[in-house]
Amino acid sequence: QVQLVESGGGLVQTGGSLRLSCEASGRDFRSYSMGWFRQAPGKGRELVASINWSGSRTYYPTSVKGRFTISRDNAKNMVYLQMNSLKPEDTAVYYCTRGFSDYAATELADFNSWGQGTQVTVSS
Repeated sequence: QVQLVESGGGLVQTGGSLRLSCEASGRDFRSYSMGWFRQAPGKGRELVASINWSGSRTYYPTSVKGRFTISRDNAKNMVYLQMNSLKPEDTAVYYCTRGFSDYAATELADFNSWGQGTQVTVSS
C-alpha cells in the first residue's frame, strides 16, 4: 500500500504562487499515473492535474490550464504541482493521489491511494 504525504500549502495573496510537493512511499512509483485533486468547503473533489507514468503526458481542466503545472521525479518518488496566478476560487484542500494505471487519468474513479491533504488559501 502506497503512502502519500503532501506539503507546501499555505496562505498566499491573489496572483501569487505556491508549489505543492507529494512524496510517495513504496516501490513501483514510476509504474503509475499521479494526480492532484482539490476540495473546497461544501463542494466535491475536483481533479486539477494528472500526469502519466513517465511525465510525458499531462491533463488539466479548463479552470487551471495555463496556471498550474504538474511534474514528477521518478528517481525521488516525488510529484509536484506548481500553481501560479492564484485566485480566491483556488482555495481548497489539495490532495495527492495515485492512479490505477499508467496513463494520465481524468476521472475520480481512476485514482485510489490518497494523501492527507494540504490547505491552500488565496486571499483577495
